[in-house]
Amino acid sequence: MTVPALSVVMPVYNEAALIDSTVREWVAALDSLDVDYELRVYDDGSRDATAQILQPLASDRVIVTSKPNEGHGPTVMRAYAEARGEWVLQTDSDGEIAASEITAFWNARDDYDVVLARRMGREQTIDRKLLSAASRALLAILFGGKSRDANAPFRLMKREWLRAQLPRVGAQCSVPNVVLTGLSKHARVLELPVTHQQRRAGTSSLNLRRLMSFAPRAALDVLRAAFSRA
Repeated sequence: MTVPALSVVMPVYNEAALIDSTVREWVAALDSLDVDYELRVYDDGSRDATAQILQPLASDRVIVTSKPNEGHGPTVMRAYAEARGEWVLQTDSDGEIAASEITAFWNARDDYDVVLARRMGREQTIDRKLLSAASRALLAILFGGKSRDANAPFRLMKREWLRAQLPRVGAQCSVPNVVLTGLSKHARVLELPVTHQQRRAGTSSLNLRRLMSFAPRAALDVLRAAFSRA
């Protein structure tokens, strides 16, 4: 089987209102790149009609996987492990970063191992701002350097580099992208600004209560990866 130049991986949970338009937007953006690609969409046990909407969208280039709910982190890690492309881009399914942003990332990739997004114009609640600041501080202490958007769900990575990091991140890591941002401090990295858009429909599954219960596990996962020698 031919190895595609690019794999785009997208975790999905309860996005019935958006997922059809989001997948179609990504297919159009990827077609415009004129490269061999695969778009891998992972439905993480959605409780709405997401799975039913995704099935007709599947094709040779759009690979749809439905799986029991595990959470965003383990779903992203499975996607990273299964991606076949020479380059791997992770994006979320909420449409908050336009698929068209891929063009600048793809064109800038040649001299780098990792191209990270820095979201511009993002409006955050106080609790999310505090969590973001804590993530940046923890990465600075454990890995060195500065990360302006540690958990941005839009990042292009050379598969060779990414595969080497996965054992250290761990298959059940709750915040793999935060850890990968930390690990990228020893790689050739470029940050590019992207425009953050408001959701067109639906709501985020994260609220203050969930954030507070999630934060300790996330911190432990980052600490474990920082001191791992895998």
